[in-house]
Amino acid sequence: MRSWFIPIAISASVCAHAAPPRQAEIEYDVMRNGTSLAEVVERLRHDGKTYSIVEESKGKGVLALLGHITRTSHGTIGPRGLRPLEFTDVRTGRDPASVSFDWTKLTLTMKFKGPPEVRSMPANAQDRLSVAFTFSFAIPGSEPVTVHSADGKGISTYTYKAEGHEQVKTPAGEFDALKLVKQRDGPEDKSTELWLAADRGYLPVRILIVEKDGTRIDQVATRIETP
Repeated sequence: MRSWFIPIAISASVCAHAAPPRQAEIEYDVMRNGTSLAEVVERLRHDGKTYSIVEESKGKGVLALLGHITRTSHGTIGPRGLRPLEFTDVRTGRDPASVSFDWTKLTLTMKFKGPPEVRSMPANAQDRLSVAFTFSFAIPGSEPVTVHSADGKGISTYTYKAEGHEQVKTPAGEFDALKLVKQRDGPEDKSTELWLAADRGYLPVRILIVEKDGTRIDQVATRIETP
């Protein structure tokens, strides 16, 4: 079963600012060309030094028969954002995947099926879940920013550029949002845009992916709860 949370990746030259709410729950609707496919709920907890994120997703309609996905990430908070220690991805009908981050040895231990694989840790390492939230703690500056995102099966590299603030309307409300755009690797690469709500601690409120054939995958916040 595929993950309904749209994978993104970001980091590098960032500007520190106030942290997001210490507790936040965000519910998203994931749509394909306007048709609702899945519901995703993410819960962020942090104390200024450590963090945890839990994501639960399930399909809608007949897609609910595919089961559900639970992903988790926990770690510490540094001057450049989140520093994951452990990531897990458990879903119906598939072997679990995990990544352990050793910031002393600068290694990643990834496991999916087979024996664990140890790799050197690339700069600005994140996991598939922490990457969207790391900029709730350290927003990107004016230069393009790059991150390496691990999920237990491999490591992907992405570069994003901030394109200023704009108003974004979602079912959860209208927000002043910082828009990030992924730099495409070529004409065959999909486009990705991410909106972070400045008036909600730069929490992610929308992610839009457009495939090369024009298919639009849109993940939009429908509910945001903070204490």
